[in-house]
Amino acid sequence: MKRIGIIGFGWLGSRIAASMSGQYQIYTTATTKDKVEDLSAKGFNASLASFPDFQLEEKIAQWKEIKDIDVLIITIPLSGKNCCASSLYNRVQHLFSFIGDFDGQIFVMSSTGVYPDMAGEYSEESLSSDEVPGERMIRNRYPQVNILRLSGLMGDNRLLKNYSISNLQAPVNHIHYEDISGVIEKMIETGSEGKLYNVTAPQHPSKAQVINAQKNLPSPDESVGEGKIILPTKLISELNFVFKHPDPREFHS
Repeated sequence: MKRIGIIGFGWLGSRIAASMSGQYQIYTTATTKDKVEDLSAKGFNASLASFPDFQLEEKIAQWKEIKDIDVLIITIPLSGKNCCASSLYNRVQHLFSFIGDFDGQIFVMSSTGVYPDMAGEYSEESLSSDEVPGERMIRNRYPQVNILRLSGLMGDNRLLKNYSISNLQAPVNHIHYEDISGVIEKMIETGSEGKLYNVTAPQHPSKAQVINAQKNLPSPDESVGEGKIILPTKLISELNFVFKHPDPREFHS
């Protein structure tokens, strides 16, 4: 049984762990002792760890369990778009201290928010990892890293109708957390390394269409307006990946 390490056990990390716990042994981190105890009681191998944005007097100790881990999944924010350079640098350096010279398969959860906020279609070739500070730093240290640029995280309690939304005719770029887990599991099976993928549902209805579907209302008559479209073409072609949830209008079903 492969051993999976998940750094960052928040909304996404917990769902990835839940989907994988039956077939992999899960090691994870939490930022409080209470959460470590709670996760340990649930059968996870949990450790206390945090990665502050400021410099510490002493380096963070290396994760004792890292030597036992085959695959590492990092869900803490590292893309750097909404983070000043020094804060991001400190966070990444703390992460490096924690995982050391890990040479197994690594997955980093980045964001499609790294692309410009302009209308148009965006593939991975639209913006290289060298142009995204957090991606660049971790790829320079761990060339084998797989970087997954995730669109808006949806599923379970995350529904667009629960948020204050503007520009209702604009297309959505959403991804169901079950498909994120599916992509990771497929890449573990194929031994993928050094990949960069947009992970986003292939259908891009308007925000209004998604909200109306979630409220069981008729679909608006207006067509989808102009906006940013993230393309998962590379993921589909290289991995032959089939989305479980291709249409954001049906994420709540």
